Amino acid sequence: MSEPPSETGADPPQPASELHVERSLRSDADRTQSEPRVHRDPAFALLETYDAALPEVYGYLLSRCGNRALAEELTSETFLGAVAATRKPDAPAVSIPWLIGVARHKLADHWRRREREQRGLRLVHEAEPESVDPWDAELDALRARQVLAAMGAHHRAALTLRYLDGLGVPDVAEILDRTVHATEALLVRARSAFRAEYERKEGCDD
Repeated sequence: MSEPPSETGADPPQPASELHVERSLRSDADRTQSEPRVHRDPAFALLETYDAALPEVYGYLLSRCGNRALAEELTSETFLGAVAATRKPDAPAVSIPWLIGVARHKLADHWRRREREQRGLRLVHEAEPESVDPWDAELDALRARQVLAAMGAHHRAALTLRYLDGLGVPDVAEILDRTVHATEALLVRARSAFRAEYERKEGCDD
């Protein structure tokens, strides 16, 4: 399994969905410029950032999900969601870090949808580990990505936000729409499941 490109400097293609977003933004901007009496559309600031932000947003999503088609779909959702957000009262200033935050929420929404679908297909019983031990083992990067990609959506989301994005537990809880206590328990189970699968693969590879 090849490692996905880094978050920065990614060179995403422009599928039909991306072209639709860009054309929509430019069309709105053209109308604003041709009608001087109309207030400037706040989404115009997004157009000014679009070319620089697109590879950053796409690269972030691709590095987290490892699937080009999904990364393209979520990139499109991110920019369309950002357009709506910029038009709300007290909208934040448009910036690449802000867009990455929007993308993070879109990815978390995707994982939540996937987890609901998985729960509908099967019932999973997860025993609570007796204790929380630190995740301090030296991990092989490629094997770790393979293990993470094979995990359930809720475990993958929690570990990605906590350890790849470096968010604190309260921030992870907010994004996943859980309590802090439930998120801590989820992280304990996710670490346990990750370690068990990682060590199993490590034994198979030796």
